[in-house]
Amino acid sequence: MDQLANTARPKTSATLTVRIIKSFEFRTEKSLVLHNVNLQTTTVGELKHLARAAVANQPGWKPYRNVVLDTLKLYTHAHGAKTTNLIINLDHDDWILGDESQLLSDLGFENETEVSFFNQELYTQFKVNPQTSWD
Repeated sequence: MDQLANTARPKTSATLTVRIIKSFEFRTEKSLVLHNVNLQTTTVGELKHLARAAVANQPGWKPYRNVVLDTLKLYTHAHGAKTTNLIINLDHDDWILGDESQLLSDLGFENETEVSFFNQELYTQFKVNPQTSWD
């Protein structure tokens, strides 16, 4: 029997996708894939630090370096239902990861979990008027 992707790797060596969002209006986002993340020891705050460090130091991220990235929100678990919005899940504000000391494994993270990383103020403005200029 084939193994599902979310159980294919141990929680001590998971692959996560962080959707770095520059603009909600223009649907500008780039996915950062993080390998070998230990979900049992990595906190929300540490995940933010890893993502910010990648944006600051890795090639290809220069257009994203002027965005204040301050909020993580669960996008989807592996094999979970995805939202119809291509950039962020506008429902479930309870999926915003507000406690920086929480361990990712305690939040239900598994291999191939996807999260969105964005500026809270821009997100709040977009929720009031979720129109895109990209359509």
